[in-house]
Amino acid sequence: MAVPVERAGWEAARAERSLAGLTVLIVEDEILIAMELEDLLTDHGATCLDPVGSIGKALTTIQGHRVDMAFLDVRLRGESIDPVADRLAAAGTPFLFTTSYGVDALPPAHRHRPMIAKPYGESTIIRAFAEHCPN
Repeated sequence: MAVPVERAGWEAARAERSLAGLTVLIVEDEILIAMELEDLLTDHGATCLDPVGSIGKALTTIQGHRVDMAFLDVRLRGESIDPVADRLAAAGTPFLFTTSYGVDALPPAHRHRPMIAKPYGESTIIRAFAEHCPN
């Protein structure tokens, strides 16, 4: 269903205000998807940490940086995202899952968290960020 232009513009403006000044972590093992997501978020005012594609790098990044929000791919090279989700949840950092596997692929302890189905479009990301960002 198409979003009316007026509403799309309003949502983009709201999201841009919401993203301004926020530091975002992208955990994604497909580099092109990570780069597109990073470009989209920075175009809307967010500061993105370098995208990471492994559980270990994600945990190190979380430990060494302030993270206001995160986008987590559910599976990274066959590894489950559980440790990263657990660490962010313990810190009170909001995050969204991205996956093409469906809700059953989410870590059981985090199935109540928001999920974006792949493939996703720009408006889906901006809307989800506006709804779940900490501002």
